Amino acid sequence: MKQRLLPFVALAAALLAPSLTRASDPETPTAPAAPASDKPQPWYRPRHLVLQTAGGLGMVSAGAGYTYLNGKVDTDILLGYVPKKLAGSTLTLASAKLLYSPFTIRISEKWQVKPVSVGAYFSYTHGTLNDEERGQYTRDYYWWSSDTRYGPLAGGRVTYVRPPKTNGRPRNLSVYYDLSTNDLYLHSYLTNTKGLSIGQILVLGLGVKADF
Repeated sequence: MKQRLLPFVALAAALLAPSLTRASDPETPTAPAAPASDKPQPWYRPRHLVLQTAGGLGMVSAGAGYTYLNGKVDTDILLGYVPKKLAGSTLTLASAKLLYSPFTIRISEKWQVKPVSVGAYFSYTHGTLNDEERGQYTRDYYWWSSDTRYGPLAGGRVTYVRPPKTNGRPRNLSVYYDLSTNDLYLHSYLTNTKGLSIGQILVLGLGVKADF
């Protein structure tokens, strides 16, 4: 019986010997693990931080955003704040902006300009006066929403190109401006063009974006 098993034992030893040798050989080269910073960024990780003042999104607002389609499209999510002394009640605004910048002009190695950006925004305001009192107005007294605004916007951006990180990720710093309006302002203007001018329905916003 033992003599019959000997060929199988010898065959198994021959097959296992190379793998055992590689596992125990300290000089066998192995592929180095990729640094954590070189790993692909998860899709949900923001690409830049945003700080803005005015623009219909709060006295000051801050948030984060994503850049895609070769840097031509930005989506920003911001949380804004207006103190009570300016609005009659403390306001908190949650906003989303979508911007398309069709081209970039490189002024120098360190500076570049996006002269035209167009897009739209949406905002929701919490804390408007008497917002929580039900039945205070007759039905359809206000046909528009008192806490939700949306509308078009346009602007531009100047960017200071900083040296990228060792993994190639950008560290650019940009300043931008937005001119926007909203559904209520547009309706008021279109139904009363003699009483309002374009300048009276535009809102200016200024901000900073930092890639990271």
